[in-house]
Amino acid sequence: MRYKLLNGQMIGVNQPFTYEGTSYPDNWIALATQKQKDALGLTEIPEYPRPDDQFYMVTQNDDGTYNASPKDLTALKNHWPKYFQLIAYNILNQTDWMVIRKVERSVDIPADTVAYRAAVIAECTRLVAAIAGAADVPALVAVVTAQAWPEQE
Repeated sequence: MRYKLLNGQMIGVNQPFTYEGTSYPDNWIALATQKQKDALGLTEIPEYPRPDDQFYMVTQNDDGTYNASPKDLTALKNHWPKYFQLIAYNILNQTDWMVIRKVERSVDIPADTVAYRAAVIAECTRLVAAIAGAADVPALVAVVTAQAWPEQE
């Protein structure tokens, strides 16, 4: 929660401030009555959800709202597949030793590990394809927030 004084100064709930020569402690707003806040002309500014800076150029207005302009879709579509490929790499890296062991010594990879690795690769492939097909930034956000990485049992 934030407040705005008559002079336009923005104040947080637990922030000390000075107004017309009087200093107020950091807990004043939390302890003040509505009548006391009204006497200073404090206006409550609601907290609005901030658009995700990963996808939007964001600026905040005096009333607490945000302006959000989508970032370049081509640049985002170039970045996110690499990110998901890195996630897949890090996940698969934990069981790569089993693949090496299979190649070098013909020791079988447990079936659950084979299935898990295949599911990780499938999820990465799905995400990369969905990113390529995203028509705009909101569609890309929907893809990125719908990750469904498998859990190893």
